[in-house]
Amino acid sequence: MRRLIGLFAMFGALALMPGCGGGCGTAAIIGDKIFFVTNRDGNDEIYVMNSDGTLQINLTNNAARDDEAAVSADGTKIAFVSDRDGNREVYVMDVDGTNLTNVSNHVATEFEPVFSPDGTKIAFVSVRDGNAQIYIVDVDGTNLTNLSNGPAGDSRHVFSPDGTKIAFTRNPNGFTEIYIMDVDGTNQTNLTNDAAADSNPDFNHDGTKIAWDTTRHGSNEIYIMDADGSNQTRLTFQPTFPDSGATFSPDGTKIAFNASRDGNAEIYIMNADGTNETNLSNDVDTDGNPVFSPDGTKIAFEAGRPGIENESHVYLMDADGTNQANLTNNPSFGNSPFAYRP
Repeated sequence: MRRLIGLFAMFGALALMPGCGGGCGTAAIIGDKIFFVTNRDGNDEIYVMNSDGTLQINLTNNAARDDEAAVSADGTKIAFVSDRDGNREVYVMDVDGTNLTNVSNHVATEFEPVFSPDGTKIAFVSVRDGNAQIYIVDVDGTNLTNLSNGPAGDSRHVFSPDGTKIAFTRNPNGFTEIYIMDVDGTNQTNLTNDAAADSNPDFNHDGTKIAWDTTRHGSNEIYIMDADGSNQTRLTFQPTFPDSGATFSPDGTKIAFNASRDGNAEIYIMNADGTNETNLSNDVDTDGNPVFSPDGTKIAFEAGRPGIENESHVYLMDADGTNQANLTNNPSFGNSPFAYRP
């Protein structure tokens, strides 16, 4: 599932090659990992660190902008977007930063790479056909295929847990809708089909439910529906303040999300039926982008503390909001987690 990743101990070590930034030479990556993007080196780079904040290593180490990253389910590959060849393209590298490959390899802009659950393919967005469409490619850059091939902008895509479906956002009539299609691009179906902006779909653990953001009540609210579009149910009721970024816990029983109902952005959590809403981060500064550990006991997130303008950090907390700790503690902007994996 998008953004929901595993917390497992590594029993071996991943050797780091020369050019890996602060962890070169004989350094090794051991233990569960948090991957994040930071601009501490003057431009966006992809870093990895232990879940206690130790051994922070620059994996991309390039003068270009490297971001929009995702990690494969087995923790061996990272897909990301870089402009190192003059335009935004999708790259893949091993999790230690080696074996870099440009898999989109086109002069058009490409973005939003997402791994298939088995890690063999990457779906991404390309504008090479004049508007944003979803493509799929093998991790070695072969077998490139236009999946969505739609007349309007397609993006914000996510694989179902079994890899047979892709949910995505399309803008057919001036407002976005949630669509679903088979992984070969067939059977494209509009699931939401209403006159509001619907976006950011996320599957639950078994692929039977999809949570998403919608503006059908004015401000952003979070809804849930069956994966065929039936039983659409409103989960949040805050018409004044937006709620967004619904993210299922690994077992599908909880949803973490971003909310601004206390005058600043916070991380909230609720049951998958919308009950028991709780403010987890509960701070005066901006918090967002929650990422679950695979066992669901921890959440990494981006926080604007300790109140310094244009500075953010990667924090870790228990899933009940306790034991919040600043992991990066680096005076830079854009320390944002995107994966929590072995």
